[in-house]
Amino acid sequence: MPSQSTRILVPAGALGLGWNAGALAVGVAAGPDLIAIDGGSTDSGPSYLGRGVSKYSDTRIRADWGELVRARAEAGCPLIIGTAGTCGVDAMVDHLADMTADILAEAGLSARVTRLHCNRLQEEVAARFDDLRPLPGAPPLALDDVTCCSNIVALAGVEQVQAALATGADIVICGRTTDTAILAALPIRRGTDPGVAWHGAKIGECGSLCCTHPWAGPILLDFEADAFTVTPCLPEARATPDSVAAHMLYENADPWVLSEPGGHLDVTGARYDAQDDRRVRVTGGRWVPGPYAVKLEGARAMGWGAASLVLIRDPDTIAELDAWCDTLLAAAREGTGPGVDMAIARIGHDAVLGAAEPSTTAPHEVGILLKVRAGTQDAALEAARAVNPLLLHHSVDPSVPMPTFSFPLSPPEMATGPSFEFVMHHVLPLDDPMDGFRLEVADV
Repeated sequence: MPSQSTRILVPAGALGLGWNAGALAVGVAAGPDLIAIDGGSTDSGPSYLGRGVSKYSDTRIRADWGELVRARAEAGCPLIIGTAGTCGVDAMVDHLADMTADILAEAGLSARVTRLHCNRLQEEVAARFDDLRPLPGAPPLALDDVTCCSNIVALAGVEQVQAALATGADIVICGRTTDTAILAALPIRRGTDPGVAWHGAKIGECGSLCCTHPWAGPILLDFEADAFTVTPCLPEARATPDSVAAHMLYENADPWVLSEPGGHLDVTGARYDAQDDRRVRVTGGRWVPGPYAVKLEGARAMGWGAASLVLIRDPDTIAELDAWCDTLLAAAREGTGPGVDMAIARIGHDAVLGAAEPSTTAPHEVGILLKVRAGTQDAALEAARAVNPLLLHHSVDPSVPMPTFSFPLSPPEMATGPSFEFVMHHVLPLDDPMDGFRLEVADV
């Protein structure tokens, strides 16, 4: 069957970030075959998956999603979101579906809405525990780790998204998907080479982040049989070969290879050619099929958290910061007893890279963030309060005059709520890509 070109409008990198309204209007007027946006991912840590909630403001999500629902009606094409509610759990899919029904009613519109549910029951995953395969860097995994997860999701690929689109949906609300699946699914179904489709999906996943004016939001991805073209919708924005190629580095450990369900993308032979001063055409992405498996993500509760922040500008303390932090933690742990975990992040020194920090230049000021975890919220706050005098006055040498540092907040102790950790970085082989995924279709 001959391939069919596909135009996809990507309004932004995630729902809730907003976009330039004029640029969105340009994209809608261009006649897209699909409007696709991501809802989030694990970038923001395990708390959202653990609690099953969204990172972004519900008010902002409702406003942005309302714009896209109306834009979909104007363009006459499907609208799809992946990883609804940051974490992609079933509850967030259903929440966005309820929101969609309200928006449609308010706008006097109707639509066929398909939900793709991606949650996995703990007992189902536990029953296939021996089939789980760790990805590089995965932590050790025990059966108890699986059964203790508050939420487990499987990352859908193009096959599950294609099944959702095949229901004739006007709006598709997906649970957890790979960031690229919602963009690659339609071009592949319409005959675009899978390597080209996956490559274009990776480049376009975050909207205009692959262009100048990265916060403008909307871009157009035009897929042909063997190429794709990136065009920003904001008139003053530009896509360049450098800006487009660079997005293969975004959230990807290997700039040449991207793993997805059923294989991987290899871009070692890709070409990025400027069509003019605003558009880039890309060829050469290659899809390498492999055994079909989906990644599982799971998070479990690990107590409750609290934090305190103190600011240090004393050069003598900063000069011996390693010893200051070590002795402070030792004294703090001795004073708070068992059942409390504590750690320090040194903001302005090595809080980002830790031991891998290459800079040897001493900072002139440092923020010390004390992170506490305990069995209850009250216990975590109580431990943070117990460390308060140390944060304010601790000295490595008790014989010198007592130093005083600065708390930027009053009170300095902050409750951070339930604490979670990721426990799964594993893939589950599937004979049928739809195994465990569930579709729900409704005319709203």
